[in-house]
Amino acid sequence: MTKSVSPTPYEKSSAPALVQMTDVSKFYGNIRALQGVSLEVHAGEITCVLGDNGAGKSTLIKIIAGLHRHDAGRFEIEGEETVLANPRAALDHGIATVYQDLAVVPLMPVWRNFFLGSEPTKGRGPFRRLDVDFMRETTRAELLRMGIDLRDVDQPIGTLSGGERQCVAIARAVYFGAKVLVLDEPTAALGVKQSGVVLKYVAAARDAGLGVVLITHNPHHAYLVGDRFVLLKRGTMAGSHTRDSITLDELTRQMAGGSELDELSHELERVAESGPEHPSGAADPASGTTAL
Repeated sequence: MTKSVSPTPYEKSSAPALVQMTDVSKFYGNIRALQGVSLEVHAGEITCVLGDNGAGKSTLIKIIAGLHRHDAGRFEIEGEETVLANPRAALDHGIATVYQDLAVVPLMPVWRNFFLGSEPTKGRGPFRRLDVDFMRETTRAELLRMGIDLRDVDQPIGTLSGGERQCVAIARAVYFGAKVLVLDEPTAALGVKQSGVVLKYVAAARDAGLGVVLITHNPHHAYLVGDRFVLLKRGTMAGSHTRDSITLDELTRQMAGGSELDELSHELERVAESGPEHPSGAADPASGTTAL
């Protein structure tokens, strides 16, 4: 039996949610990608967004990350209604998104990927150069602070496992001052052991005071660390729950389709019961005779 990582108790304050979406919708012409979706992201909490392929998870990520603007509803950051113009605006508001492909350069060392796009320099004028020593030491220290003890930060990041690369991306977001961390299916391509490692660091980001949005199609992974659960189906909300209001079995049932799954199970049972036998009086195609 897998032992759950219980969310750390935190002190609820009167501060507004870091991110709050209310009845947010997104349309591409006549196509409804998202309609009437609401969620809250609080400091020190993990909000899990669950849904199958085509449920609207990618569209939701793009709105939070500033890639797409919402067409209807309210999108608030720390209590202020906001329309993010681009991903840089999201970063300026403290929203960091770690996509499934991680956007790393496999042949570059870990420390270079850690500071990619935000490299510190030293010296002036023609003597200005990258502060390599600072980047190496900072990368090693920040990863260790998150509980990641790498053998060598000079090794190409492509030599790390998928779980280790996810953890480097999480530690990077924490270091650069993210308030909200959006994780796009971080365990989708990982095995059981590596998934557990990644969830451990997701919980560490929560414990560091970040608000985490965990996008996943795996209710078991979500329930291990989640505080809030939003279920999407075909671009609409299929449910919204807090951890103390739903069990893992019920979350899994709703994720799997609920009544639709029950109906399918009933149909399959009837097929199994009828078996390959022919109904009374029906012609047997193999013998050309009529069953008695």
